[in-house]
Amino acid sequence: MSVAVASFAIFAASQVGTPGPANMALLATGARYGFRAALPFVVGVALGKQLVIWPVGFGLMELADRAPWVFEALKYASAAYIIWLAWKVANMRLNTTGQAAQAPVFAAGLIVHPLNPKAWAMIVGGFTAFVAPGTPTLEATATIAAVLLACQIVLHPIWALAGDGIARTVAGTAGEPYLMWSLAALTVASVLFVLFGGGA
Repeated sequence: MSVAVASFAIFAASQVGTPGPANMALLATGARYGFRAALPFVVGVALGKQLVIWPVGFGLMELADRAPWVFEALKYASAAYIIWLAWKVANMRLNTTGQAAQAPVFAAGLIVHPLNPKAWAMIVGGFTAFVAPGTPTLEATATIAAVLLACQIVLHPIWALAGDGIARTVAGTAGEPYLMWSLAALTVASVLFVLFGGGA
């Protein structure tokens, strides 16, 4: 195979399944609104990564080589946006009254990965480490896209479901503010690790 599918699948699962800005957003959304209400957001997050994969596969990295400062600026702007979202998570409270609340919609999920430095690092790492030189662009990009989407379909809902389960345990208790601040802190830590710790 021109793409090391099995090895990349293991890498992808390890990245998609571990804490990061997107998974913290999924966890917080499931906790705040419940699993079913979070599903459109979950689907948007999963499909949003495709908005990064295909441009990268079809030459965006060449632009990065010619104008690296643009991508450096975007990286820090994205990090600032995600940290702002973390602040909102820290100050929200779980929905325990059954009152109507507007969960994030599909479109909101679509922009999570394009603004997620971990997603960019993961995708670029996939192309550089698991695609053999000379592989046709369409084949490489479609393979990377399919493997990542499969991992997301399995793993992203688990994070939202975990948030729902956590909320049922701590909502309305003295531990609720600590939970939301912990989720926010993990989100910020994951961004800082990608930016300064070399994480993928």
